[in-house]
Amino acid sequence: MKFSFITLGCKVNQFESQAMASLLEERGHSLAEKGEIADAYIINTCAVTAESSRKSRQAVRHAMSENPNAITAVCGCWAQISPEEAASLGAELIFGSSDRLELVKAIERAYEDRRTIRSIDDPMGRREFELLPAGSGIGRTRAMLKIQDGCQNFCAYCIIPYARGPVRSLSPDEAVSQAIGLQNRGYRELVITGIEISSYGRDLDNVNLTDITEKICLAVPNMRVRLGSLEPRTVTGDFCKRLSELPNLCPHFHLSLQSGSAATLRRMGRRYTPDEFYAGVLLLRKYFPNCGITTDLIVGFPGETEEEFEETLQFIEKCAFSSMHVFPYSRRPGTRAASMEGQLPRSVKKERSAKVAELARRMKNEFLSAQIGLTANVLIESAKDGLATGFTGNYCEVCVRGNPARNETVSVKITGKNGDMLMGELV
Repeated sequence: MKFSFITLGCKVNQFESQAMASLLEERGHSLAEKGEIADAYIINTCAVTAESSRKSRQAVRHAMSENPNAITAVCGCWAQISPEEAASLGAELIFGSSDRLELVKAIERAYEDRRTIRSIDDPMGRREFELLPAGSGIGRTRAMLKIQDGCQNFCAYCIIPYARGPVRSLSPDEAVSQAIGLQNRGYRELVITGIEISSYGRDLDNVNLTDITEKICLAVPNMRVRLGSLEPRTVTGDFCKRLSELPNLCPHFHLSLQSGSAATLRRMGRRYTPDEFYAGVLLLRKYFPNCGITTDLIVGFPGETEEEFEETLQFIEKCAFSSMHVFPYSRRPGTRAASMEGQLPRSVKKERSAKVAELARRMKNEFLSAQIGLTANVLIESAKDGLATGFTGNYCEVCVRGNPARNETVSVKITGKNGDMLMGELV
């Protein structure tokens, strides 16, 4: 059987699609080449915003048009939240955000007898971490390791706690074992990911994100280790001091901001203030000089006044992020924010998004320009015709002339920039 994946949303979805692909290949099936018609299409969906749900529906329709005779399996957060809608589109298999091995087995059964299966559990009843094979769909440079699932923050705009359930953590021993296995298979960078990795260990005894990061970094000295998105309250003096002593931890930190206005953050249900967030930024820059600090921002949240938006603009400029993801607020049914007063028109959200995007471009350009003249270690991800590209530890993309091997870490002097890419020379 030839199978194909369409994956929407976050890095956790990417990890889970790669894990299912590995399980299918272990059972004798093969991934369809790009442009090749498949016998089974697996759409791993996202529901974080109303737009994500729309794209998930669109992806299901697209897969069914590729080969009307193929098996169509829908899984992920949108399928978990909206199984009836997924069924109305004609998908044979509808699973939620768990039971990946069972989905793989169901695809095999449906391929034999075209049976229709729906398996949707109650996420709030989940207590066990689903163990899946770690790896990567992009060769042997970077791999992801999922150490955590679920979220209990219940932010006003977010449906994910209802789609993923409570926090569950991968045991430290298993996390270290999987990391060592990935190093032995030739990967040279490991991305620690999860739905909300700052909550890692909440369901375990005496272990937290700082502890597991230390354990993994020490166990795989030949790999760079990069942390996924962090809750700002994670960044404490202890966190920074201990992790700054790990030479293979990448000095790149993604802190989820969402707004720079204290009043907007309160309406969002976020559990920190701008002052607390900025204190974390200063700690990171103290312990990790020249680190990359990236963030997410939602503009046009219900009730966001012009004054609150201006506070946000001033705050993000003070933080001087190296890169930003900017999202106009998307009204998601089933969340508290969807029924809040003060819903803003699309035109206002579009205008504010454009202003933030322009500021984000300027800050990124300033950060990249500040790298010129420095020497950095670059992990090469592609090499062809005398040009190689890769990323620095602080997550700048670099192009260098020469013939370093793919998967090799080289020392590069940064000599200039071309758009969003730095240029450099081998040292």
